[in-house]
Amino acid sequence: MEFIQLLLETSPIFWKGLKLTFYLTIVSIGIAMIIGLIFALFKISQIQVLEKLADIYIFIVRGTPLIVQIFIFYFGLTELNFSAIWSVILGLAFHNGAYMAEIYRGAIQSIDRGQMEAGRSLGMSLSLTMRRIILPQAFRRALPPLGNQFIIALKDSSLASFIGVFELFGVATTLGSNEFDYMTYLLIVSIYYLLLVFIFSSIVKLLEKRMAVSDA
Repeated sequence: MEFIQLLLETSPIFWKGLKLTFYLTIVSIGIAMIIGLIFALFKISQIQVLEKLADIYIFIVRGTPLIVQIFIFYFGLTELNFSAIWSVILGLAFHNGAYMAEIYRGAIQSIDRGQMEAGRSLGMSLSLTMRRIILPQAFRRALPPLGNQFIIALKDSSLASFIGVFELFGVATTLGSNEFDYMTYLLIVSIYYLLLVFIFSSIVKLLEKRMAVSDA
Protein backbone atom coordinates (compact mmCIF):
# COMPACT_ATOMS: atom_id res chain seq x y z
CA MET A 1 0.00 0.00 0.00
CA GLU A 2 2.80 2.41 0.80
CA PHE A 3 4.37 1.74 -2.60
CA ILE A 4 1.09 2.45 -4.42
CA GLN A 5 0.58 5.61 -2.39
CA LEU A 6 4.09 6.80 -3.25
CA LEU A 7 3.48 5.92 -6.91
CA LEU A 8 0.40 8.15 -6.92
CA GLU A 9 2.02 10.97 -4.95
CA THR A 10 5.02 11.19 -7.28
CA SER A 11 2.99 10.83 -10.47
CA PRO A 12 2.99 14.60 -11.27
CA ILE A 13 6.81 14.67 -11.10
CA PHE A 14 7.21 11.49 -13.13
CA TRP A 15 4.63 12.75 -15.62
CA LYS A 16 6.96 15.65 -16.48
CA GLY A 17 9.82 13.20 -16.96
CA LEU A 18 7.61 10.92 -19.05
CA LYS A 19 6.66 13.77 -21.40
CA LEU A 20 10.32 14.65 -21.87
CA THR A 21 11.22 10.99 -22.49
CA PHE A 22 8.46 10.81 -25.08
CA TYR A 23 9.68 14.02 -26.74
CA LEU A 24 13.30 12.86 -26.85
CA THR A 25 12.30 9.54 -28.37
CA ILE A 26 9.84 10.80 -30.98
CA VAL A 27 12.01 13.63 -32.29
CA SER A 28 15.25 11.61 -32.33
CA ILE A 29 13.56 8.67 -34.08
CA GLY A 30 12.02 11.00 -36.67
CA ILE A 31 15.47 12.40 -37.49
CA ALA A 32 17.05 8.93 -37.36
CA MET A 33 14.56 7.59 -39.91
CA ILE A 34 15.64 10.29 -42.37
CA ILE A 35 19.35 9.68 -41.66
CA GLY A 36 18.84 5.93 -41.97
CA LEU A 37 17.06 6.19 -45.31
CA ILE A 38 19.76 8.47 -46.74
CA PHE A 39 22.60 6.15 -45.73
CA ALA A 40 20.66 3.07 -46.85
CA LEU A 41 20.39 4.62 -50.31
CA PHE A 42 24.11 5.39 -50.13
CA LYS A 43 24.79 1.72 -49.38
CA ILE A 44 22.87 0.48 -52.42
CA SER A 45 23.85 3.32 -54.75
CA GLN A 46 26.83 1.47 -56.30
CA ILE A 47 28.68 4.78 -56.08
CA GLN A 48 31.88 3.83 -54.29
CA VAL A 49 32.37 7.11 -52.42
CA LEU A 50 28.82 7.05 -51.03
CA GLU A 51 29.05 3.35 -50.12
CA LYS A 52 32.32 3.96 -48.27
CA LEU A 53 30.84 6.97 -46.45
CA ALA A 54 27.91 4.84 -45.27
CA ASP A 55 30.27 2.04 -44.18
CA ILE A 56 32.39 4.47 -42.15
CA TYR A 57 29.32 5.98 -40.47
CA ILE A 58 27.88 2.59 -39.53
CA PHE A 59 31.29 1.36 -38.33
CA ILE A 60 31.72 4.40 -36.04
CA VAL A 61 28.27 4.00 -34.51
CA ARG A 62 28.63 0.26 -33.96
CA GLY A 63 32.17 0.59 -32.64
CA THR A 64 31.57 3.21 -29.95
CA PRO A 65 29.20 3.21 -26.95
CA LEU A 66 26.08 5.35 -27.18
CA ILE A 67 26.97 7.20 -23.97
CA VAL A 68 30.27 8.27 -25.55
CA GLN A 69 28.43 9.52 -28.63
CA ILE A 70 25.99 11.51 -26.48
CA PHE A 71 28.84 13.11 -24.52
CA ILE A 72 30.64 14.03 -27.76
CA PHE A 73 27.49 15.72 -29.05
CA TYR A 74 26.92 17.38 -25.68
CA PHE A 75 30.39 18.88 -25.27
CA GLY A 76 30.63 19.68 -28.97
CA LEU A 77 27.23 21.28 -29.42
CA THR A 78 27.00 23.21 -26.15
CA GLU A 79 29.90 25.29 -27.45
CA LEU A 80 27.56 26.22 -30.31
CA ASN A 81 24.80 27.13 -27.83
CA PHE A 82 22.78 23.96 -28.36
CA SER A 83 20.77 22.86 -25.32
CA ALA A 84 21.46 19.60 -23.51
CA ILE A 85 18.11 18.29 -24.76
CA TRP A 86 19.05 18.82 -28.40
CA SER A 87 22.45 17.30 -27.77
CA VAL A 88 20.69 14.14 -26.61
CA ILE A 89 18.23 14.20 -29.50
CA LEU A 90 20.98 14.50 -32.10
CA GLY A 91 23.13 11.91 -30.31
CA LEU A 92 20.25 9.41 -30.29
CA ALA A 93 19.40 10.23 -33.92
CA PHE A 94 23.03 9.76 -34.99
CA HIS A 95 23.17 6.42 -33.18
CA ASN A 96 19.84 4.97 -34.28
CA GLY A 97 20.23 6.23 -37.84
CA ALA A 98 23.02 3.72 -38.45
CA TYR A 99 20.93 0.77 -37.35
CA MET A 100 17.95 2.02 -39.33
CA ALA A 101 20.17 2.34 -42.40
CA GLU A 102 20.86 -1.40 -42.22
CA ILE A 103 17.17 -2.14 -41.65
CA TYR A 104 16.17 -0.08 -44.67
CA ARG A 105 18.95 -1.55 -46.80
CA GLY A 106 17.88 -5.10 -46.04
CA ALA A 107 14.23 -4.28 -46.71
CA ILE A 108 14.97 -2.54 -50.03
CA GLN A 109 17.21 -5.34 -51.25
CA SER A 110 14.55 -7.91 -50.34
CA ILE A 111 12.20 -6.47 -52.98
CA ASP A 112 12.28 -8.41 -56.23
CA ARG A 113 14.46 -6.70 -58.83
CA GLY A 114 11.64 -7.19 -61.31
CA GLN A 115 9.72 -4.45 -59.49
CA MET A 116 12.38 -1.92 -60.43
CA GLU A 117 12.57 -3.20 -63.99
CA ALA A 118 8.78 -3.00 -64.32
CA GLY A 119 8.77 0.60 -63.16
CA ARG A 120 11.55 1.58 -65.55
CA SER A 121 9.80 -0.19 -68.45
CA LEU A 122 6.77 2.04 -67.82
CA GLY A 123 8.94 5.08 -68.38
CA MET A 124 9.40 5.99 -64.71
CA SER A 125 12.73 7.43 -63.62
CA LEU A 126 14.93 5.59 -61.13
CA SER A 127 14.02 7.96 -58.30
CA LEU A 128 10.31 7.86 -59.11
CA THR A 129 10.31 4.06 -59.23
CA MET A 130 12.13 3.94 -55.93
CA ARG A 131 9.73 6.41 -54.33
CA ARG A 132 6.45 5.00 -55.62
CA ILE A 133 7.11 1.27 -55.93
CA ILE A 134 10.15 0.09 -53.97
CA LEU A 135 10.14 2.22 -50.81
CA PRO A 136 6.45 1.69 -49.86
CA GLN A 137 6.95 -2.09 -50.03
CA ALA A 138 10.29 -1.88 -48.25
CA PHE A 139 8.81 0.20 -45.44
CA ARG A 140 6.13 -2.42 -44.80
CA ARG A 141 8.79 -5.11 -44.54
CA ALA A 142 10.98 -2.92 -42.36
CA LEU A 143 8.22 -1.99 -39.91
CA PRO A 144 8.77 -4.81 -37.35
CA PRO A 145 12.54 -4.19 -36.93
CA LEU A 146 11.93 -0.42 -37.03
CA GLY A 147 9.45 -0.88 -34.19
CA ASN A 148 12.06 -2.78 -32.19
CA GLN A 149 14.59 -0.01 -32.83
CA PHE A 150 12.04 2.54 -31.66
CA ILE A 151 11.66 0.72 -28.35
CA ILE A 152 15.45 0.47 -27.99
CA ALA A 153 15.68 4.24 -28.56
CA LEU A 154 13.01 4.81 -25.91
CA LYS A 155 15.04 2.92 -23.32
CA ASP A 156 18.32 4.45 -24.48
CA SER A 157 16.88 7.93 -23.81
CA SER A 158 17.52 7.20 -20.12
CA LEU A 159 21.20 8.02 -20.79
CA ALA A 160 20.14 11.68 -21.07
CA SER A 161 20.20 11.83 -17.28
CA PHE A 162 24.01 11.64 -17.37
CA ILE A 163 24.17 15.15 -18.83
CA GLY A 164 21.54 16.62 -16.52
CA VAL A 165 18.38 16.08 -18.56
CA PHE A 166 15.56 15.12 -16.20
CA GLU A 167 13.63 12.56 -18.20
CA LEU A 168 12.15 9.53 -16.44
CA PHE A 169 15.39 7.98 -15.23
CA GLY A 170 16.78 11.37 -14.21
CA VAL A 171 13.68 12.03 -12.11
CA ALA A 172 13.95 8.59 -10.46
CA THR A 173 17.62 8.96 -9.52
CA THR A 174 17.09 12.49 -8.23
CA LEU A 175 14.18 11.44 -6.01
CA GLY A 176 16.10 8.38 -4.89
CA SER A 177 19.07 10.54 -3.91
CA ASN A 178 16.89 13.04 -2.05
CA GLU A 179 14.99 10.35 -0.14
CA PHE A 180 17.96 7.95 0.28
CA ASP A 181 15.83 5.22 -1.31
CA TYR A 182 17.01 4.42 -4.81
CA MET A 183 15.36 1.00 -5.04
CA THR A 184 11.79 2.21 -4.55
CA TYR A 185 12.07 4.95 -7.16
CA LEU A 186 13.83 2.66 -9.63
CA LEU A 187 10.93 0.23 -9.28
CA ILE A 188 8.49 3.07 -9.90
CA VAL A 189 10.30 4.27 -13.01
CA SER A 190 10.39 0.69 -14.28
CA ILE A 191 6.59 0.71 -14.27
CA TYR A 192 6.55 3.85 -16.42
CA TYR A 193 9.01 2.37 -18.91
CA LEU A 194 7.02 -0.86 -19.11
CA LEU A 195 3.87 1.17 -19.76
CA LEU A 196 5.53 3.14 -22.56
CA VAL A 197 6.98 0.01 -24.16
CA PHE A 198 3.56 -1.66 -24.02
CA ILE A 199 1.89 1.34 -25.69
CA PHE A 200 4.49 1.63 -28.45
CA SER A 201 4.53 -2.13 -29.06
CA SER A 202 0.74 -2.09 -29.40
CA ILE A 203 0.90 0.78 -31.90
CA VAL A 204 3.49 -1.06 -34.02
CA LYS A 205 1.39 -4.25 -34.00
CA LEU A 206 -1.67 -2.24 -35.03
CA LEU A 207 0.24 -0.69 -37.93
CA GLU A 208 1.48 -4.13 -39.01
CA LYS A 209 -2.09 -5.48 -39.05
CA ARG A 210 -3.40 -2.53 -41.04
CA MET A 211 -0.63 -2.85 -43.61
CA ALA A 212 -1.22 -6.60 -43.85
CA VAL A 213 -4.90 -5.94 -44.56
CA SER A 214 -4.05 -3.34 -47.21
CA ASP A 215 -1.76 -5.87 -48.94
CA ALA A 216 -4.43 -8.56 -48.94
